[in-house]
Amino acid sequence: MTGPADPDRPDPDRPDPDRPGRLLAAAAAAPGFMPDDEGHALYEAARAVAVDGPLLEVGSWMGKSALYLAAAAVERGRQVVTVDHHRGSEEHQPGWEYHDPSLVDPRVGRVDTLPGFRGTIATAGAEDVVVAVVTRSEVLAPLWATPLALLFLDGSHTEESARRDQDAWVGKLAVGGTLAVHDVFPDPADGGQAPFGVYQRVLASGEFTELPGTGSLRVLRRDR
Repeated sequence: MTGPADPDRPDPDRPDPDRPGRLLAAAAAAPGFMPDDEGHALYEAARAVAVDGPLLEVGSWMGKSALYLAAAAVERGRQVVTVDHHRGSEEHQPGWEYHDPSLVDPRVGRVDTLPGFRGTIATAGAEDVVVAVVTRSEVLAPLWATPLALLFLDGSHTEESARRDQDAWVGKLAVGGTLAVHDVFPDPADGGQAPFGVYQRVLASGEFTELPGTGSLRVLRRDR
């Protein structure tokens, strides 16, 4: 015998045309570092992918970009997978520019963004769409076999870690799938160069065609 339906839980059998808009509004209001125009560009890129497969992001912080992807996912019947160890990147550690002492778990003395991430996703009503994997991206990658429709690289921005994410995940993108890379700054005065290096190496491979991007977001389609 089943109990009464939970009014706060989305009904997967009942289309909700307003849900993508609510998720986009939640994404715009969520904590994070992605400008809204770049978030919308990521959403549009995810909506436009023609091949089957999930949307996977490397680097989630508090879940802002995951909600932009979730808005596209509910329109297209996909899932979003996020991969993040939730201990923060280098710039979030004590003594660095983006360190927030309120995010340090006093029990272990380390940054922990997972509670904030879960709160963002739950408040937006996206727990049925967003699947969070809590680990380093290179730990999950060897276990992952499903071809990706979209890969969003937005993890740690050191040269070593950015290259590691590229090596671990770009090969798992389906032919016809979309690669999005965040914080691509050709001018060193504007930001770190590691994501720009990923973007350059991917283009130089001859396997991708660049699509229109917005701001620091670069979008490419895998052709072979």
